[in-house]
Amino acid sequence: MGILYDDVVMIRQSEKEGEPKISDGHFTVLVIFFLDLCGADMSTDGKWCYIVFWVIGKPNTRWGLLKKRLMGVCPSCSSASGILFYQSELQPPKPPDVFLLKFCCRDRRGLLHDVTVVLCELELTIKRVKVSTTPDGRVMDLFFITDTREQMHTKKRQDDTHDYLQDVLGDAMLSCEIEMVGPEITACSQGHSFLPPAITDDKLNSDIDERQRGSPPSSVSIDMDNSLSPSHTLVQIVCQDHKGLLYDLMRILKDYNIQISYGRFTTKQTRKCEMDLFIMQADGKKIVDPNKQDALCSRIRRDLVRSLRVSLVSRGPDTELLVANPVELSGMGRPLVFHDITLALKILNTGIFSAEIGRHMIGDREWEVYRVLLDETDGSSVPQHRIEEAVWKMLMGWE
Repeated sequence: MGILYDDVVMIRQSEKEGEPKISDGHFTVLVIFFLDLCGADMSTDGKWCYIVFWVIGKPNTRWGLLKKRLMGVCPSCSSASGILFYQSELQPPKPPDVFLLKFCCRDRRGLLHDVTVVLCELELTIKRVKVSTTPDGRVMDLFFITDTREQMHTKKRQDDTHDYLQDVLGDAMLSCEIEMVGPEITACSQGHSFLPPAITDDKLNSDIDERQRGSPPSSVSIDMDNSLSPSHTLVQIVCQDHKGLLYDLMRILKDYNIQISYGRFTTKQTRKCEMDLFIMQADGKKIVDPNKQDALCSRIRRDLVRSLRVSLVSRGPDTELLVANPVELSGMGRPLVFHDITLALKILNTGIFSAEIGRHMIGDREWEVYRVLLDETDGSSVPQHRIEEAVWKMLMGWE
């Protein structure tokens, strides 16, 4: 199997109207571009990996930019000799530069979400954030960001970011500054802040939590079979569909250093997903150890049922929303979580008094924790169960 580099990623209209087809890519990119995944096929010959995604885009989906970003995450290769195929694997990737975007503006409902949308459209990734409101109604926003285009060190890119924010915020924006900071600013901190059991406890009854949020009941069926292939273990999964489902599964397999040789993913109208995966360990052998099988099945079941954790807690007279998601071993967090949180609150017309993103060790895993202190000073507070349900559904793609 061989493909010219210019054809590593191809996007074309599917045989069925409304279903563009994407060949090869990265699951995180699909999430960032707000694509609905209908199905996928994956196969490899040991050198080349071929992936086909069936997706439904939005009216404003930028397909050309999507192709460029997918090509950017594909390994370097030489169609003539293959000498450069593993070159990127031999050298650890350089961590992206981190910049501090600091601006002050007058507060209004939905402000934080509007800013988040601007950063997404500019392909700026939010690593950490610190938002606070002063008594006179001004908001000081500190966004620690990385630039997908790797151009934020240039004056033009900084000016474009400033102008884009100015266009969206108008006269509400009072000041805006951008400066480079050290990467240690995004490092994990144990944190001294209280995290409720709904965030830290793995043993909570997730089905009860979901019924309380009005979500579809979740169940995950997992079967392993070593009889169909001399070198692969077949894993069959049936579960409830949600936004980022394949991202969650691939993150688990990556953490366990498990390779997929062939896979198929299909979704049903009932929001059920069916997956068939032929997998092997890093040593090229199937998974025969019952303990390893049980550990993998347990992790898949736990993370697919409860890929994110959402909780509302009272802090005296105030209400705080907490959302947590596991961080990949590579250090990357789940994309668009802050976007979805702020969108759900904007739809509910619920204000945000302060917000921050931090990283904590929960058990033996690093988690990204979003803390949002709600602004209920105008007396138009929304019931807590409704806020939790709305945020959960937005994160799961069930809105």
